Amino acid sequence: MTAAEMPTYKDLLWPTLEVLKENGGSASIKELSEQVTRLLALPDEVSDRLHGEGPQTEVGYRLAWARTNLKWAGAVDNTARGVWRITPKGRAMRSDKALRDLVRRERKRRSRERDKPERAERSKESEPSLAGDWREGLLAILRGLTPDAFERLCQRILRESGFTKVEVTGRSGDGGIDGAGVLRVNLISFHVRFQCKRYAGSVGPGEIRDFRGAMVGRADKGLFLTTGRFTRAADREAVRDGAPAIDLIDGLALCELLRKLELGVSTELVTRPQPEFFAEL
Repeated sequence: MTAAEMPTYKDLLWPTLEVLKENGGSASIKELSEQVTRLLALPDEVSDRLHGEGPQTEVGYRLAWARTNLKWAGAVDNTARGVWRITPKGRAMRSDKALRDLVRRERKRRSRERDKPERAERSKESEPSLAGDWREGLLAILRGLTPDAFERLCQRILRESGFTKVEVTGRSGDGGIDGAGVLRVNLISFHVRFQCKRYAGSVGPGEIRDFRGAMVGRADKGLFLTTGRFTRAADREAVRDGAPAIDLIDGLALCELLRKLELGVSTELVTRPQPEFFAEL
């Protein structure tokens, strides 16, 4: 695989384990994505390519499949908070080939299990869906909002997250600033300017520079929310040395934030017996 080629999920198995080892055995999805991309030296034109219409990138989509296959093989596991960790079985892997062989055997085993009529339905339910999930439906709703409604939603998100004096400005000629608020952390207050945009595609570094130029001298922090995603160049621009840092919230992070705050998203708990528990008695 050359640097200009899109890696397959198989190409991402070993790098994922390497990154987990380098991070002390665990890492968030964002850390895994950023560090695997650096490890493979993927150029921006590859790492920024969208999966379908986005907001997830193709690399991010394939990394999700890599993590899923590693979990099926028992090499990694994860918490409900989106943190992944390497298991003793994963640490015992000594080569890319050995890892691929392990994953291939597990995929064959699961395929045989799915072919059994009495287990087909259960297997279908237990395997994760990486496309067409609740986030895609939610993003479609968000992108269908009017600009005013989306600004009000972002205002509500900030209030629910602990901001005070949250105002939506949205004034023409305000340099792209859509609102302002104050975040108090212990004894210190930070004045924040935010921008919220309903994008289906990617936000580049130009938008970040324009937003920073509008907020400099008027706020301590900047916050950019979008239903799309940020390119790698935008990520770098947001934390560029010598310039005020801007926090970025892309479409997927926005969905998770709405779920956490229970704003327009409900989570239904399903009760199922766990036969494996009783088998261990």
